[in-house]
Amino acid sequence: MRDMNMVNEPLDQAGTLRSLSGAFTRQAVSRSEGEKTPQVISVTSGKGGVGKTAVASNVAIVLARMGKKVLIIDADLGLANVDVVFGLAPQYNLNHFFAGEKRLEEIVIEGPEGISILPAGSGIQAVTHLSSDQKMRFLDAMDAFHGDYDVVIIDTEAGISENVTYFNVAAQEILVVTTPDPTAITDAYAIMKLLSTKYHEKRFNLIVNSVANQDEALDVYKKLTLVANRYLDISIDYIGCLPFDKRMRESVSKQTVMVELYPKSKIASAFSDIAENISAVMKNVSPKGNVQFFWKRLLSFGQED
Repeated sequence: MRDMNMVNEPLDQAGTLRSLSGAFTRQAVSRSEGEKTPQVISVTSGKGGVGKTAVASNVAIVLARMGKKVLIIDADLGLANVDVVFGLAPQYNLNHFFAGEKRLEEIVIEGPEGISILPAGSGIQAVTHLSSDQKMRFLDAMDAFHGDYDVVIIDTEAGISENVTYFNVAAQEILVVTTPDPTAITDAYAIMKLLSTKYHEKRFNLIVNSVANQDEALDVYKKLTLVANRYLDISIDYIGCLPFDKRMRESVSKQTVMVELYPKSKIASAFSDIAENISAVMKNVSPKGNVQFFWKRLLSFGQED
């Protein structure tokens, strides 16, 4: 007989999460009508090395060019890399905030095209051991940002760790990045299965990277939807694909994103198409969460003071 505590735990967590979501959504509605409510998007993957950070960073640039005020949160809490992609060397990171050395607005740095970046730092796993006072101070600091951004992009860790599930469940839209590699497809399915069965996520968006052509990307999409339709009660929307481009390595080494380094390339055009598709999807999304809810989940989940 299965351990009922193990069965009920994720359901209870999801129920609590939904309650918090509703409370913070109502709080957002009660704000002045002219104030922005950021759209929160997570970019995730079941496997590392599939181009998740490249998607987050390039799409952020394109959205900024479309007139959006964008904040990227580096949620790879133990291996920060968003600032490296943009060739930035932040003097401070979240560790300095939690140590009481800097205010949050002193940590946020500006990237190209006016995007903002909230950098993480090595050893940031200590975030799960914050005191109640630290948590409240951080929530207050994040609340000060409400209305400053149109889009918040969360670049998660790869894999299916607890931190990954926190960020994804709090986001309004989940973008799953994979490649045609069989292990990447399997791991992409694994993250969707976990979020579906334990956290009741029903809607996912798929981006297929490093493809030879559109047909290869659609084949990956068909494989995932076939298995998902058989075993999971979820929907997967195809957002787009990115052609294989060996210059991606050059982009990383030069610390300049592809849409800036090679603006007329096929992959830059593909990033633009994906950003357009994401923007269209977000217009039809009813809020599932917001920035305050997102951070409250990160800081409070699994903690006892």
